[in-house]
Amino acid sequence: TILGEGEAALAAGPAEMTARKGAKAERYVDNKRKDDVRLSNIIAAKSLADAVRTSLGPRGMDKMVVEGDGNVLITNDGATILEKLDVKQPAGKMLVQLSKSQDIVAGDGTTSVGVLCGA
Repeated sequence: TILGEGEAALAAGPAEMTARKGAKAERYVDNKRKDDVRLSNIIAAKSLADAVRTSLGPRGMDKMVVEGDGNVLITNDGATILEKLDVKQPAGKMLVQLSKSQDIVAGDGTTSVGVLCGA
């Protein structure tokens, strides 16, 4: 015989019904986790873009970066600013690598790449 979804659940027994309900709950948690990761990626990209945004253009300001050992670096190059930051978040690391790649390939536009990715 062909059973509908409700009838199949009743025929399956209580153990399988709990497993099915548990799978549905896990699916909800997984979607929540995906949303949290997506939001974390967006926040990281916007934060890094904000860090280099003010150094863009002819009226861009220089940034003073103080390293852990006390060395001071003054620059307005986006790749250098992003490279000196200690970025732990994976999407943020990708943004730093993208800026480095732009510097290697074109030699310019590193700040623009960072700002566009964070937009």
